[in-house]
Amino acid sequence: MSRPEPELPPNSAMPALRARIDALDARLVALLAERSALIDEAARIKARENLPARIDSRVEEVAANARRLASAHGLDPDLAEQLWRVMMEHFIAQEDRVLSAPRQA
Repeated sequence: MSRPEPELPPNSAMPALRARIDALDARLVALLAERSALIDEAARIKARENLPARIDSRVEEVAANARRLASAHGLDPDLAEQLWRVMMEHFIAQEDRVLSAPRQA
């Protein structure tokens, strides 16, 4: 059984805060879409240069960068690393799909 939704007081600051969060989420999604397009470009370069989708040293470099940037911005570095590792696995799979597709002559 689900709990009833709590009612916000008439003068609550939550709607305005939620609107800011939603706007930030939209920006994050746009940035992830931009990153995805860059990954497609990386996959084309890797195909041309005969490189694999996964390059472990680069994965670790990106994870370390995420931790460092998170710390610098007051974000939990463990959270940043975890998010980036999930994201990297997704994008490596995306590269793999491009690299394993039949090449056009």
